[in-house]
Amino acid sequence: MDIILGPLITVTLVALDLFKWALIISIILSWLVNFNVVNTQNPFVNTVGEFLWRLTEPALRPIRKVVPTISGIDLSPIVLFLIIMFIQNMLARLAYSIG
Repeated sequence: MDIILGPLITVTLVALDLFKWALIISIILSWLVNFNVVNTQNPFVNTVGEFLWRLTEPALRPIRKVVPTISGIDLSPIVLFLIIMFIQNMLARLAYSIG
């Protein structure tokens, strides 16, 4: 059981880390688009933005239904980031207890 569970936890932790980075990049890209630093007419920017939106939106949508927007600021990425950190902490403790 430990032979399977240990690597599975490690892969899950790495996947959550990658998702956190995708979330951060998505947030920064949305700021750059909103402040007209980058243009979504650029095919590369559009492709990256679409990819990040398709990756992060399914996780953010249920949180947006619960957490209201405050003064036009979307707090759902912060909530999702905290949820991911909580899950990572729990998985790390589980991996530590397994040995």
